[in-house]
Amino acid sequence: MNEENNKQEIKKESIFKKPWMQSLIAFVLIFGLLTVFLLWEKNKNTVFIENSILSAPIINISTATPGVLNALYVKEGDTVLDNAQIALVGSQILTTGKGGIVSNAPEVIGSYFSPGQIVASVVDNQDMKVVGQVDETGGLQDIKKGERATFTVDAFGSKIFEGQVDEVSPVSNNTGVIFSISDKRAIQKFDVKVIFNVKSYPELRSGMSAKITVHTK
Repeated sequence: MNEENNKQEIKKESIFKKPWMQSLIAFVLIFGLLTVFLLWEKNKNTVFIENSILSAPIINISTATPGVLNALYVKEGDTVLDNAQIALVGSQILTTGKGGIVSNAPEVIGSYFSPGQIVASVVDNQDMKVVGQVDETGGLQDIKKGERATFTVDAFGSKIFEGQVDEVSPVSNNTGVIFSISDKRAIQKFDVKVIFNVKSYPELRSGMSAKITVHTK
């Protein structure tokens, strides 16, 4: 039995001594090292921000005088232009200042609205940005305004969208002072805002989850 085991071990050793096997092992090692180097080279000048979301300003349209909703010219989901007519409350015609997508509109004609009460809301999708939160120790110091940024949106899988850094928040999201008996300090998070050509990506909607990659210089 021992003799058979010895023969098998000798056979294995002889295989590894063959030139083709040694070349194969060398190739695998070189390929592995090259892959690691390329990944390092690709990521050394990038900051990845996973916790991100598409965000656009919401324009709330309210009435200046009290009145009954006599007419409604839009419905939720409609795309409206600048200064479009939204509703008629009493004798006052309500219009949008800027265009966008109607996100909230009353459905009951005859409803009463007090002065300042919101009648409808419009999402200003032309001013939409990607807003991400980055840790103060997660590459924040490397991110500068104007740097190229790419992002993916969960709803569209691995499709890559192009943009650039528009703003890095000067203060953390946690503006309060927290005292702790522990020596370990809480890591602060800062907002990073990325702008992009909204017209190039009409499929994007405010509120969608995203991931940002900032390509630092």
